[in-house]
Amino acid sequence: MCRLIETIELKNGILSGIIYHNKRLNASRSELFGIKKSLSIEKEIVIPEVYKKGIFRCRVLYDKNIIKTEFFPIKERHFKSLKLVYDNKIDYHLKYDDRSSLNKLLAKKGTADEVVIIKNGMVTDCSVGNLLFFDGHNWITPDTPLLKGTQRTFLLNKKSIRKGTIKEGDICKYHKVGIINALLNMSNMIVLPIENIF
Repeated sequence: MCRLIETIELKNGILSGIIYHNKRLNASRSELFGIKKSLSIEKEIVIPEVYKKGIFRCRVLYDKNIIKTEFFPIKERHFKSLKLVYDNKIDYHLKYDDRSSLNKLLAKKGTADEVVIIKNGMVTDCSVGNLLFFDGHNWITPDTPLLKGTQRTFLLNKKSIRKGTIKEGDICKYHKVGIINALLNMSNMIVLPIENIF
């Protein structure tokens, strides 16, 4: 059976963006298994006392139901460069536990720290999150993501970022690239000069 995950920021005992994670979890269960009855992650998991102070990564593994919940310290990431990699068939529109398709592309990064995945000439995501591109005035996220991340959805709803069509050849028009995910928001996202994409 296909298994999926939700990665959630746990901050001082509170699950961040839980509305968005619940929505995605239940949409995925409906699409894959035809289940219409919703689950609420926060009602299904017990947060141990040791994880109620500080910031942690909560990983929820599920299929029709929640299978397992784990908690991990957050590892700070430092990226200095991104490499363009290509896959016209990749499908990661649901947050699958099986990341082999992403890992195969990440293995092509060479001397870079991360990858920018190009599908059919369009910019999608990197292996660890959604991408934002700064045009000098606004942060633009590609309208062709592999996965519609919860942080991306939140920022779009807040109108903090905009969607735009970004082809491979458009990358050079931007000044900076940012990486966001459930643990990286506008205040702590990874930001690199556009020249550091090769």
